[in-house]
Amino acid sequence: MGRRHNVFVSYHHENDQSYRNEFEQCFSHCYDIMVSKSVQLGDIAPNLKTETIRRKIRDEYLRDSTVLVVLIGKDTWKRKYIDWEISSSIRDTQYNSRMGLIGILLPSHPDYGKKTYNPYTIPPRLQDNVEKGFAKIYNWTMNKNCVQDWIHEAFNRRYNIIPDNSRTLFRNNRSFYQWQWQD
Repeated sequence: MGRRHNVFVSYHHENDQSYRNEFEQCFSHCYDIMVSKSVQLGDIAPNLKTETIRRKIRDEYLRDSTVLVVLIGKDTWKRKYIDWEISSSIRDTQYNSRMGLIGILLPSHPDYGKKTYNPYTIPPRLQDNVEKGFAKIYNWTMNKNCVQDWIHEAFNRRYNIIPDNSRTLFRNNRSFYQWQWQD
């Protein structure tokens, strides 16, 4: 088939675990579209130093992945680990080449199913790259052909467009209802 990719799934563990499980079950197990590489709850000790956590994400969990899929629920944009995963995924490093990047609006996101979305409720670094043309955002679907095409297109875009990784990394999780108020 030649269109199967190693996919790292980035998501808000507390709010969106069930969507991540469904996504992986459907597209990794049933349809064999991807090999899932996401961090599971408890994989990284929260008491580690920030730089150690960032390095583990980059060098252990993202290693060998070719596309990052961000599952976007209502609070996903607030999570520092998601920001770090996006940042690491779009860099070329000693251990990892640049990954493709897509976002999928979950049914739990207020703009799911609408023609447009509020860009300030999307992870900021992901939105920067949508505006740059490096990433795209789609609505949640269980259609295997759509998801396979999205992942493959992101894989192909990863070296055709230079990503924007200029934003300062989150130091902490965010609060508020959209990020324009905090940046």
